[in-house]
Amino acid sequence: MPVVNRIKRYLASPQGQRTRAKAQRMARDPRTQAKARRLLSRFRGGGGGTGRRH
Repeated sequence: MPVVNRIKRYLASPQGQRTRAKAQRMARDPRTQAKARRLLSRFRGGGGGTGRRH
């Protein structure tokens, strides 16, 4: 079964509905948004650090 179909089936299930609702709540949280922005900036090279990792 293709992966997309499995994901659709999961999201249609009660557990998938709970997971989706939790993800939506987390996405609206300003602290979670800030964490995501910091993580993305690190991947994009905009971390603003010294560039030295030990």
